[in-house]
Amino acid sequence: MSYSIGQVAAKLAISPYTLRYYDKEGLLPFVDRNEAGRRRFKDNDFNFLEVIVCLKEAGVPVKQIGSFIDLCMTGDTTLQARYDFLADHEQKLMAKMARLQHTLDFLRWKKWYYKTALRAGTESIHYLPGTNQVDPAVHATFEQLVADGASPVELGKIE
Repeated sequence: MSYSIGQVAAKLAISPYTLRYYDKEGLLPFVDRNEAGRRRFKDNDFNFLEVIVCLKEAGVPVKQIGSFIDLCMTGDTTLQARYDFLADHEQKLMAKMARLQHTLDFLRWKKWYYKTALRAGTESIHYLPGTNQVDPAVHATFEQLVADGASPVELGKIE
C-alpha cells in the first residue's frame, strides 16, 4: 500500500513538516516519489520511521539518526555498528532517566515539605532549632514514609 505524507504524519502523530525536515536532513532515503515528485511511503517504510521517531524521542541528534539510517541502508555489513550505536544511546538514555528520576523524587519531597509546612502554618517546623536550616531528619522522615510503602505522589497531595 502507498501512503501520503499526511497519512504517515497522522499515523505517527507527528507533523508533515517534521517528515519533510527529516527528508531534507537525509533521514528518508528509502521513501519513493510519485510522478509529481510527492513522497509516497510504503508499509515497510514504517519500520524505518518508527526507529527515527524512537531515536528522536530518545534525544539522539538528527545528524546521528541520519548516520544510523545510512548504516541501515548499507545492509548486513553494518549490523555490529548498528547494535553498538543503539547500545550507546541506550546507556545515555538510562543515565538521563536516572537524572530525571532524581529530579522527580526531589520535587515530590519538596511538595511534601510544603504541604506539611502549610498544615502547620509555618516552614519553621522543618528547621533545626534556632536556625533557618532544614533539619536532615525531616527529609529522612519523608524517605522513611516512602520506604514503608507510602506513595510519594500521595504524600505531596493537598486534600
